[in-house]
Amino acid sequence: MDKRIYFRLKSRHWGMPNETVYLKDIAQIISVGIEAESVKNLPICTLTVEDKILKVIDSMMVVRIIQEYSQGVDIQVIGPTQTVIYLEQKVKPFRPILFLLVWLLLFIGAGLAIMNFHEDVSMREVHVKISEVITGAETEHPLWLQIPYSLGLGLGMVLFFNHVFRKRIMEEPSPMEVEMFNYEENMDRYVSVYENDAWKDRDG
Repeated sequence: MDKRIYFRLKSRHWGMPNETVYLKDIAQIISVGIEAESVKNLPICTLTVEDKILKVIDSMMVVRIIQEYSQGVDIQVIGPTQTVIYLEQKVKPFRPILFLLVWLLLFIGAGLAIMNFHEDVSMREVHVKISEVITGAETEHPLWLQIPYSLGLGLGMVLFFNHVFRKRIMEEPSPMEVEMFNYEENMDRYVSVYENDAWKDRDG
């Protein structure tokens, strides 16, 4: 009976130093004519401190390990050809003073950015003009328009980021989450090319 193994590597995996990574940790596996559990439990590598923050596992490395385990097996690689293993770092203790300083810096910076934008587009004059058109009377401070506008600005930012603290408002991802996902995908692609030992060995 023919022996076949199909595996699809994950794009990324998180591990700890001195941890042994098995094939089931980094790939989805389907086997024909060979015990699936034995293939899933094949050790791929052991993470060490020398790996620093990441290690790239290439599909050719996985193929060699499977062939050493069982000769004459037909191996098919589906999907991504590299997995980036990130080593989890020690969690740094919470520093309330540093947190407050960063929060204050971001708060002041965001406030100044909004104020400068409103000054550039003459938002106050626009509100005065809109109030005059609607009410027929000129008012220097149309609070009935400015207060709802300010509240709506804050509400719009909450809806844009789609989070209230750690709670998600809607199921679909926010534009920020989509951009972060694209950044992580590009980072994984870069790392898989320039930090891949298989390519370095070939070039050498």
